[in-house]
Amino acid sequence: MDQRHSARAAVYTALAGNLAVALTKLVAAAITGSASMFSEAVHSVVDSGNEALILYGYRRATRKPDVVHPLGFGRELYFWSFIVALLLFALGAGVSIYQGIWHVIVPQPMEHVTVSYVVLGLSFIFESTSWVVGWRAFAKSRGSIGLWKAFHQSKDPPAFMVLFEDSAAMIGIAIATIGITAAERLDMPILDGVASIFIGIVLAVTAILLAIESKSLLIGERATPALVEAICKIAQEQEGVAHANSALTTQLAPDQAIVALSVEFDPVLVTEEIEKCVETIEAKVRGAHPEVVALFVKPQTLGEFEKARRKRFGDYHFAAPKP
Repeated sequence: MDQRHSARAAVYTALAGNLAVALTKLVAAAITGSASMFSEAVHSVVDSGNEALILYGYRRATRKPDVVHPLGFGRELYFWSFIVALLLFALGAGVSIYQGIWHVIVPQPMEHVTVSYVVLGLSFIFESTSWVVGWRAFAKSRGSIGLWKAFHQSKDPPAFMVLFEDSAAMIGIAIATIGITAAERLDMPILDGVASIFIGIVLAVTAILLAIESKSLLIGERATPALVEAICKIAQEQEGVAHANSALTTQLAPDQAIVALSVEFDPVLVTEEIEKCVETIEAKVRGAHPEVVALFVKPQTLGEFEKARRKRFGDYHFAAPKP
């Protein structure tokens, strides 16, 4: 199973778990009248909708290119990932904070508290199971790099979205448990509302982080430097290439990238020889890196490339093999 299938499996697992948890929490919230339990129920409902939207994004992103969208629909996944982050903020965090403030202003005693403990315990088991699946998928995609760096460099939002949502859910369950226990033991129903507010804050922070990263991908991030180095190396080894300068890249989807390669050809080559060389480079790049859905080769001397690079990017240097 590749990384893409692992990420999708994690989404399916999270969806199944959240549907079961949401129904259980809604029943418990209705029985107990707990604000924090209701916030947790809303969180699970929103998470279920989010996973459904991510799966919808996966399906839409695989559509074949057409005349209007010649580069395909890969960014649909990034669009729906951004929508998921907004929903988590607006619905999950918004409703939780509103419910918390309302129960702080008008505190109401809880009933059948034991039901809440049972539901929270079962919910933690479901969420932790989903979290383990999400963690394995994310760990497989990030390799040996650090967690935070992997989050920023990831090109597959569902791989980290499921993990972040499940982490927020487990933290929320812990907060709800503390709030309900404190409200019962101290006979202070207001603490249940305070717990709901804290759950909303956790969801808001999670949503903001996810929105920032999804927005960056939606606008258009570069592909990994490793891909640039690999493509430049392929071009550099081709007969007739004097120097593979570097490449500009844009990530369209987790497994789709556009590459604009700058190459300095041997000055003795004629037009037909350059065209044949370009065709060979394209064939080798697509054979080694099927994620490259479009490769544009620009004949350009190293001096002209450096001049254009400094004009657009200043002192930033792109990866390229040594001549």
